[in-house]
Amino acid sequence: MTSSRIYLSPPHMSGNEQKYLQEAFDSNWIAPLGPNVDEFEREIASYVGAGEAMVVSSGTAAIHLALSLLNITNGDNVFCSAFTFIASANPILYQGAEPVFIDSEPETWNMSPQALEHALRDAYLENKLPKAVIVVNLYGQSAKMDEIISLCSQYDVPIVEDAAESLGSTYKGKASGTFGKFGIYSFNGNKIITTSGGGALVSDNVDLIKKARFLATQARDLAPYYQHSVSGYNYRMSNLLAGVGRAQLQVLEDRVNTRRQIFNRYFDELSHIPGIKFMPELANTQSNRWLTTLTINEAETGISSKTLIEILNKNNIESRHVWKPLHLQPIFENTKYYPHTDHENIAEQLFEVGMCLPSGSSLSEDEQNKVINCLKQNIYESLNKLTAR
Repeated sequence: MTSSRIYLSPPHMSGNEQKYLQEAFDSNWIAPLGPNVDEFEREIASYVGAGEAMVVSSGTAAIHLALSLLNITNGDNVFCSAFTFIASANPILYQGAEPVFIDSEPETWNMSPQALEHALRDAYLENKLPKAVIVVNLYGQSAKMDEIISLCSQYDVPIVEDAAESLGSTYKGKASGTFGKFGIYSFNGNKIITTSGGGALVSDNVDLIKKARFLATQARDLAPYYQHSVSGYNYRMSNLLAGVGRAQLQVLEDRVNTRRQIFNRYFDELSHIPGIKFMPELANTQSNRWLTTLTINEAETGISSKTLIEILNKNNIESRHVWKPLHLQPIFENTKYYPHTDHENIAEQLFEVGMCLPSGSSLSEDEQNKVINCLKQNIYESLNKLTAR
C-alpha cells in the first residue's frame, strides 16, 4: 500500500487565491457578484478570445442557460455527444426537450461527424431538425469542429460547445469553447482550474450574454422593487469564488504544460506495451490533457481495465472508468442514438476498455512512478501468464 492516496485530479491552488479573497473580505464584497466577478468574466473572455463571458454556479448551469437562450422547450430535439458525463445532457431534460445521442469517432473520441450527418439527414427528412447540437470536448481534446460546424451550418442548427474539460486547449490555434454560438467551461474541483464549484458561459453575441445575466439573477426586471415577468434562475457565481478563479486563471498555462508532461511520461513508459493505446491528439490541435486516458486490450494484455482499476485502488491509487455512454444510462433508456457506422459503436467500445489515470497538476514524479510501476508490474504478470499458456 502507498502511504497516502494518489488522487485522480485534485484541486491545485496557486497560492495567490488568498489575495483576492482578502480583498473581498476587506471590502465586504461577500455576497454574490462584485469586483472579482466582473474582472474574472473580463479575464476569461480575454483569455479565450470570446466577445463576452459570464461566470455561473456550474458548467451545467451554463449549458442550461444556453438552451434557455435558444428557446428550447417541450417537444424539441437536441443532439448531444453520447460519450460524456450526464451534465452535458441533463439541461436538455430541464427544458422538457428530447435528447438524441451521437456516437464518437476514433481519432478524437468525440462526436462523429459521420454519425451527425446521418442524424441531421434523418431529422431533416422527418421535418424535426434539432434546436441545438451539444458538442463535447472530451478529456481536453477538441472534437472535429470544422466538419461539425459545416454540417450544422448546412441545416442552420446552432452549436453549444461543451468545453467543460478543455479550457486551455486549442483547435487550429483557436481556443476550445469559442466555435459554437455558445461555449461553456467548468471550474469544478477536479478541473484544470477550479473555483471549488462554478462555470462560465461565453459567446461572441454580447446581447445574448447580457440576457443570460438577467436570467441567471432570478430574471429581475428593471424596477424600483422586486418585479419578475419571466422565470429565472439563481445561477450567478459569488464574488469570493470568482476571486479564487482569478488566481487560478493566472496559472492555467502552467497547469496545461504540467498535465501534458504527465501525459508524455505515461506515454513514454507504457505505450510500447502490446494492447495499450492512449487517447489520440488530432493534428493541428493541442489538448490540455486534463485526464490521461488509455485503452487496455484484454486479449493482448491478459488483463482488463476493470481489473487494473481495482488493483490500483487496492494500492491507494485513484483511477476510474471512462464515461459510460449516455445512451446506455438507465435514465435515457430507449433514447434515439446514432452509432459511428452501422457496425461500429465507438463510445461503447471505449467504455469497455478505457480508463483514466491520476493526472492532477500537483502529481509528483514519485507519485506518478508509483502508478506506472503498479501498472507495469500487473500488466507484465498478465502478459507472462498469457504467453505461458
